[in-house]
Amino acid sequence: MPGKNDRQRRQARERYRRQQEQRASRQRRVRRRWLTGIVAVAVAGLIAALLVVFLPSGNGKNASASASKSPTATPSASAAAVAEPAHHCSYTKATPVARKVSFPPSTPDYTASYQATLNTNQGKITFNLLNSKATCTVNSFVHLAEAGYFDNTQCHRMLTSGIYVLQCGDPYATSTTKLTCSDTSPVGTGTPGYNFASENLKDAKYPAGTVAMANEGSATTNGSQFFIVYKDSTSGLTASFTPFATVSSGLDVVQNVAKDGYSCQYAQAGGGAPKEKVIIDSVTVKKT
Repeated sequence: MPGKNDRQRRQARERYRRQQEQRASRQRRVRRRWLTGIVAVAVAGLIAALLVVFLPSGNGKNASASASKSPTATPSASAAAVAEPAHHCSYTKATPVARKVSFPPSTPDYTASYQATLNTNQGKITFNLLNSKATCTVNSFVHLAEAGYFDNTQCHRMLTSGIYVLQCGDPYATSTTKLTCSDTSPVGTGTPGYNFASENLKDAKYPAGTVAMANEGSATTNGSQFFIVYKDSTSGLTASFTPFATVSSGLDVVQNVAKDGYSCQYAQAGGGAPKEKVIIDSVTVKKT
């Protein structure tokens, strides 16, 4: 019957359209959680713009930070100024959830001093957490570390030009995952199931030893992904990424990994998967 055939053809076209929309939506999500910023790099007298994302949220977005892996302006939203140390923290639901974990407590221990150590296959990297300047970020990081969220994960992205960072904190990059730098891979998109606002951005600088949060291009999309600056990147990064710690020992671990470069390259975002695999076995936190 012609009527029935017409309906079947319309239904088939509609199914195809939905599949294409879902595929396009997934590709957009995969690209978002990268470290997004504007990087000005002088090479032979020329200035090149380099986009970097982070990191690793919201509706299935990438930590790695913008809606696409093409050069973009600074994040479009800015966090409202919050008096630090913060006495209250807000965390909102986000996807995709790379590893299930509860929300951090809304009341942080804002008087505490913390030290965190990444126990990696390459050696220990120790941070002093800036609890008085980025209280809610530190509150989240401590919560995730104590929950084992970072255990047996890889640092999945490294930048070696203009911006010098190692990006970590996405459990989609398990210790056994083969990093392919594919746009369709979920690596780089993972969140802990929540987002929160940026802090400590006023006059933020990114010298070697800075540890800062990755986001999706706006100041309310911090999750679990973070980056370690192993060489001064202040001229390459805008003040859009929450500095929440400084490396007190083990920066040479990251610098040695950076010397070997990366095994594959992210086509549009820049950088790639470290050739020397960096596996976070566990993260220990202590009050000092």
